[in-house]
Formats: sequence, C-alpha cells, structure tokens
Amino acid sequence: MYNFKVTSIIHDYEVHFIDSLKQSIDSVLMEGDYIIIDNIVKDLYDEYLQDALDTHKFIGIDANEKTKSYQGVESVIEELIQNGFRKNHRLVAIGGGITQDVTAFISSIMYRGVNWIFYPTTMLAQGDSCIGSKTSINFGRFKNQVGGFYPPSYIYIFPPFKDTLKEKEIRSGMGEMLHYFIVSGKEDFDFYRDTFKAAFTEKDALSGIINKSLEIKKRYIEIDEFDKKERQVFNYGHTFGHAIESLTQYRIPHGIAVSYGMDMSNFVSVKMGLIPSEVRDEIREVTSYIWEGYPIDDIDIDTYINALSKDKKNVGMQLGLILNKGYGNIFKNLTDSDKTFREWIEEYFLNELK
Repeated sequence: MYNFKVTSIIHDYEVHFIDSLKQSIDSVLMEGDYIIIDNIVKDLYDEYLQDALDTHKFIGIDANEKTKSYQGVESVIEELIQNGFRKNHRLVAIGGGITQDVTAFISSIMYRGVNWIFYPTTMLAQGDSCIGSKTSINFGRFKNQVGGFYPPSYIYIFPPFKDTLKEKEIRSGMGEMLHYFIVSGKEDFDFYRDTFKAAFTEKDALSGIINKSLEIKKRYIEIDEFDKKERQVFNYGHTFGHAIESLTQYRIPHGIAVSYGMDMSNFVSVKMGLIPSEVRDEIREVTSYIWEGYPIDDIDIDTYINALSKDKKNVGMQLGLILNKGYGNIFKNLTDSDKTFREWIEEYFLNELK
C-alpha cells in the first residue's frame, strides 16, 4: 500500500494506507488515547471499532456546523479534562472534515499542544483535507474564522470507507480531487481522466487517485504550508464553487460545486484568451460527469455575482480569481467585476448549462 511522510514546520507526519481498519486501530492505539468519533461512523462500523471503544475512552460527536464551533468544542474540552486526559496522551479522530477540525483545534490548544491521529472516513478528508495542517472552526454565525495550522502525527487511510458513503459524497470527493490533477499538469490530468470512473467502484483505482491527489498537494504544502503564495492555486474552482454552495443552501455538495467552479474558471479563461476552448472541453468531459444530476440553473445571476464579490481572495473591488493558462499553469488573477465580466457570467448560466 501507499505510505509517505509530509514535512511540516510544526512537525513532520506520516500517511499510511491500510487494508484492515480493526487491525490498524488495535495496533495503533495506546493507553491514555482518547477517541473523538463521528456518531454515524460509530454506528456504521461498530463491528470494527467496538473493541477499541470498549478499551479506550471516547466522545461521540454529531458532525455538524454547530459542533464545529468555538462554543461547540467547549463541552468536548470539558469532558476531556474531567476524565483525566493529559498532555502525554493522544487524541484519535475517526470521521470526516468536521471531526478533523474539532480534534485538530482542540489538540492545538489543550495543554499548549497534544499529539493527535486521524482516520479520515470521507473522500473529501481522505483525498484532500487530511494533509495540509489547516484547522478552523466557526465562531457564532461566522464560518471558519478561528483556527490555525496543526497537523496530526499519523494519518491512516482506509479506502473501503467509500462503501458506506452516499453517491453525492463520492462525486464530491472526486470533484475536489480533480483540481489537484489539473494544477499539477497534463500527465496527471490524463491519469485522472483515464482512472476516475473506475474509482467509483474499484478500490485499487480509488486508492491510486487518493494517493496521487495527496502527493500533488504534498509538493505544494511543503513549499508553502501556511498558504501565503504557491498553495493559493489550490483555490482553483473554489471562488465560483463556494458561491454555488452557499446560494443553493449546500444542496450542491462542495466537490460538485468546485467541478462547476473549475468549468466556470475555464470558461472565463477562454474568454480572456488564456486557453483554447479545446482545453476547457477536455476538462468539461470530466466535470460534467461529476456534476450530472445536480443542476444549478435556478441560481439568480445578480445574487451570484454579489456572492462572488464577497470572496476573501478579492482585493478592493477586484475579484481574486484563480484562472487557467493550461495544464500545470493555474494562477491568481485580479479581475474587474465590470460589465464584460457580468456578460460572461450571464452567458454561462444561460447557454453553458444545457
């Protein structure tokens, strides 16, 4: 299986792909380890996890935005302190991105930092967020405003978690991972294009895509761990995609929205003369497969453009878009939100979604 180390300014950490969830957990957990687990995962994987949960203390959490908040983590920290969790103990997160954020944030602040381990259970977490060190939680109604960088010591990836995910969660994970392959270059995009359909049903194909996605991300985060320069190209598809997510009240899952976002970025890039339409069409063959069954033609154009204007990458009145000059040549461009740009967005929603 695939194994590698990620170099971090905070501390290096290891990623291991595993064949047996039960065997891994039984061999990895030590006395004093405290498990933080998504309640849904706990119920779905009871036969694999019961021995560990009988042996070690654990906290089951509801993986929602309320739990992933400054107020929501308070009860988790209180329970840890009351039940004897110490600085030399470790937290073990079993769940998706919300479980990751809750555990990473608590690990970063308790006793000025404790070690933690991560078993990611969603495709978004396995193929993207599990590496990179980022942690963020909500503060009141403000999303992802509190956090920092604090990676786990070990990450254990069990690809068969896919078997209990809903189809939209698989599509979302595949959409999110795609942007890494386009950022990396034509060879990696071709690998993804030739493999991704098989990854929906075949474990080896999925493991290969997850591993390659993390390898690409690893190259960038080891150069720019704190997201100041080179790593920003990973926002490709996200400016347009985040607006789609919010305006559909998250009916469109993140990675599917990012797939639309990449196509919109490529559409604008064609309009600017940055890429030929053939490049956009080639990528669209993949993105349209991922977003199939999740239409967005009900979005109001004025509301959408207003949502774009609020993106955190903007500078003044200009939109901080991540555009495409070709495979392996993704870049940030400050774009005027003027009459021409509006006409492009109108054309996209009126003509490109049919």
